[in-house]
Amino acid sequence: MILSGIFFSAITIISGLLIGIIVLILLLAIIMKKDYFIQSEIVINRPKEDVLNYVKLLRNQEKYSKWVMQDPNVKLDYKGTDGTVGFIAAWKSDVKNVGVGEQEIKNIRENGYDAEVRFEKPFKGISQAHVTLEADGAKTKVTTRFDTRTPFPMSFMIPMIKGMLTKDMDENSANLKRNLENR
Repeated sequence: MILSGIFFSAITIISGLLIGIIVLILLLAIIMKKDYFIQSEIVINRPKEDVLNYVKLLRNQEKYSKWVMQDPNVKLDYKGTDGTVGFIAAWKSDVKNVGVGEQEIKNIRENGYDAEVRFEKPFKGISQAHVTLEADGAKTKVTTRFDTRTPFPMSFMIPMIKGMLTKDMDENSANLKRNLENR
């Protein structure tokens, strides 16, 4: 009799805690901003023109993008003329972190380019990518930024998503720097 009372009390407390945690997560998801950005910066010891001519060619991402290099069996498909507005680079992978999607060059500027990234798997979504270059003599600061949105109820995961993606973007930037400086 005593054991059943203790067991019932323990279940009641645990249930209450679980419900409280779920309510807290949902409240956080409701009040958190759904729109956010992720950004990475690096300085490359190459002139701006060299860097721009390399990064605007989306095929070059095969050599520095962590996500593309993560799956040696990724299927890549290209449409249009690389390095020009309208060029599309698509990927398809069974590796969850790579997934399925495509990016399209929307604008090329003298100091960078803008692209729309459309994800199909593991999650559907659209991000705007901006690569901006700032010259400093023979060096170039490269800023890569993704503007994106995570809808409710997944918005409670934004801090974790930002942390993981920032780390990956920093790795991409380091790979880019290594590739360009060793050319």
